Amino acid sequence: MERADDIPQPLPRTALRRGWVLWLVMFVGWTAYGLLYAYQSVEWHVESGEAYSWQHELRTNLVGMWGWIPLAMFLFWMVERVPIRRGQILRACSVLMLAALAVVFVRSCYIYGLDPWIGWYETPPSFWHDVMPTSLQNNILIGWVMIGLAHALLYFDRAHAQERRASELQAQLAQARLDAISAQLNPHFLFNALNSIAELVHHDAARADRMLVGLSALLRRSLDSSRLQWVSLREELELLAQYLDIEKVRLGERMQVHWHVAEDTLDEVVPPLLLQPLVENAVVHAIARRIRPGSVRIGAAIVSGALWLDVEDDGAEGLPDVEGNGIGLANTRARLQALYGDAAALSIEPSKGGGTRVGLRLPRLHGASVDIRDAVAARALRFDQVPVR
Repeated sequence: MERADDIPQPLPRTALRRGWVLWLVMFVGWTAYGLLYAYQSVEWHVESGEAYSWQHELRTNLVGMWGWIPLAMFLFWMVERVPIRRGQILRACSVLMLAALAVVFVRSCYIYGLDPWIGWYETPPSFWHDVMPTSLQNNILIGWVMIGLAHALLYFDRAHAQERRASELQAQLAQARLDAISAQLNPHFLFNALNSIAELVHHDAARADRMLVGLSALLRRSLDSSRLQWVSLREELELLAQYLDIEKVRLGERMQVHWHVAEDTLDEVVPPLLLQPLVENAVVHAIARRIRPGSVRIGAAIVSGALWLDVEDDGAEGLPDVEGNGIGLANTRARLQALYGDAAALSIEPSKGGGTRVGLRLPRLHGASVDIRDAVAARALRFDQVPVR
């Protein structure tokens, strides 16, 4: 049974389907070859002291080389259909040898038929005793050189096509990975919000109703943003404010939110739902699990040419268990790596207030993000409800 690797795969045909380009290359190449031969023939006549005619040398050499153009194209065509490759080497070599012999025969007919007008032979030659043996001796090697060049061109195209396909697959894989991460992120905060509403619906229907209305608006915004790879920081913070409004209904005065967002950061471009899981992590671990009030600080600033975002709380004792307490931080790391590579960083450290600070350093998207910025600006939302200072 053949392995998949042993099954011959079709070679790309792009090289031979460049049409007139390949014909033009053939014409230029064989013309240059003919001129070189004419020059060498004249040089030989000069050195030997024999009479020569430039007109005769150009005619015999150029017409002779031009006859190779359709023959070489035929050999390229044959290689395209019967290339030498694993699994069919013997068959391909046999077919191409027959093609090369056919080329030798056709070229012999070409020389024999045009000789009375071109003058390759001083006396009328015999086809089988003069023209055919000379053609076989001189042209069989040239034919195989053409076959080798055709293979080189085809395999170059195949390598280029495979490289292009690999790049496409890599991009598709990265997008699939981001989609999978987003598919984890959205249900994560949705389930938490629904659990909060379920807790309130039996003993405080008004607050539950406000949360449900806020959740509906939040879901519309988050679904809208999830279709994009990039949003403005203004939109990201606006969505984050809606999420915190929902948590504020549930937690009341136990949760205080402090915004420290520099004005010049609002038009920066970031992945959607980047900060929400970090803020949710702070709310769940630092505020919701204790009775006394707590605070969450959200900051944004441009520092040393990079966009710095941070989420800080004052409640959790020690660092949260990133691996065991959910997917928020782990997914944020994965998204940053997929989108920015090593250009972005996520850090977790104790805050001065005894809680935890999560910081993000993102590269600013300048000239390369003009289209992104235009798309964001076209659908930008006002950010009036978030205090900026």
